[in-house]
Amino acid sequence: MFSKETYMQRRAVLKKNVGSGILLFIGNDEAGLNYEDNVFRFRQDSSFLYYFGLSFAGLSAIIDIDEDKEIIFGDELSIDHIVWMGTQPTLKEKSERVGIVETRPYAEIISYLQKALDNKRNIQYLPPYRAEHKLKLMDWLGIDPRRQEGSVPFIRAVVSQRSYKTAEEIVEIEKACDVTADMHIMATKVLRPGMRECEVVAAMESVATAAGYELSFATIATINGQTLHNHYHGNLVKLGDLFLIDAGAETEMGYAGDMSSTIPADKRFSSKQRAVYEIQNAMHLESVKALRPGIPYMEVYDLSAKVMVEGMKELGLMKGNADDAVREGAHALFYPHGLGHMMGLDVHDMENLGETWVGYNGQPKSTQFGRKSQRLAIPLQPGFVHTVEPGIYFIPELIDLWKSEKKFTDFINYDKVEEYRHFGGIRNEEDYLITESGSRRLGKKIPLTPDEVEALR
Repeated sequence: MFSKETYMQRRAVLKKNVGSGILLFIGNDEAGLNYEDNVFRFRQDSSFLYYFGLSFAGLSAIIDIDEDKEIIFGDELSIDHIVWMGTQPTLKEKSERVGIVETRPYAEIISYLQKALDNKRNIQYLPPYRAEHKLKLMDWLGIDPRRQEGSVPFIRAVVSQRSYKTAEEIVEIEKACDVTADMHIMATKVLRPGMRECEVVAAMESVATAAGYELSFATIATINGQTLHNHYHGNLVKLGDLFLIDAGAETEMGYAGDMSSTIPADKRFSSKQRAVYEIQNAMHLESVKALRPGIPYMEVYDLSAKVMVEGMKELGLMKGNADDAVREGAHALFYPHGLGHMMGLDVHDMENLGETWVGYNGQPKSTQFGRKSQRLAIPLQPGFVHTVEPGIYFIPELIDLWKSEKKFTDFINYDKVEEYRHFGGIRNEEDYLITESGSRRLGKKIPLTPDEVEALR
């Protein structure tokens, strides 16, 4: 963890920004995989980590701004726990490491909150994303789970802090990005026709394990890259396949890396694969060139889409004016997701707080297909860390639907698109920090251009 001064300073800023009331932080509990004692990997709530730094199950916390109290609620280990888990510091000792001097048994949080409710005090909480969080809010505060949307001033105060990464956070994120890059480089080297997808996954994930890291999200590694979130790893890799990977490592402190690669199963791209890959590469490189403080990320998304349309026109897949095609949404047949998202303690940073607050500053999102999946739209600012991940996909079901509906026939040559029906998908992704003068890629460089990929094959 960071120094206790870091966590004390973070809490001080939060109290100043919110101003008054009680701030409730619900930590995560252990969760049974298929029975109570066989649990999923424990991961602490990210906002709890940000302000309290303790990655232990069974904790929650309160910041009482009006009474100037900061309290961690949890229970000390019993002898039964120690037998199975070994000796650990006491809760008081753990809490003192992050500048918290008051701890109380977990059950006392209920009486603390009930007293506050009786006195009609303002209790604020963040949007819950786990079932047990919702049950606790219902039990502790009497709020129906259908109405547990979180407290907007609290949400906005957290977003305003966590969006701007400090120097010590950048060091931690870059560690995650370095290991993430090594995972992708390993996959690029080992992939061969005749392997199963899971063998490539095993080689990649061993890199994270050897570094002492976890995964920042479930690995995508597939010959069916046209399926955007494909977590199935049972296919056999064949000659002529494109292999799409989206994977990342997470440091011991919970900071994430997130990168994507697309690799030919053969030692070289086919001419058809290379032509589409070059378009996707141009989308990526032009987006990176545009990164700077003040530019709305939605504007960079539009740029990437226009670059794609122009490239697809050269292949005969699209036609017409690129600006018009992107404005109307025709590009989304091949590019149905956004350009990127914030990254930090969450691989989609603060997503549980709501994309409207994190990526749109409270403004409504577009409902247009493709554009609605853009998670980050606001002007970029120094300290932001985000991904750049444009893609090109040929999704047979989407092609059939749009063709049957005669959608965007002024922009899409459906007869030509049929020639690419089983092409698959291409996505490449890097992680960037916005600086005072522009941007900086985080982590080691992974192969990006076709020549760079083929050089490792």
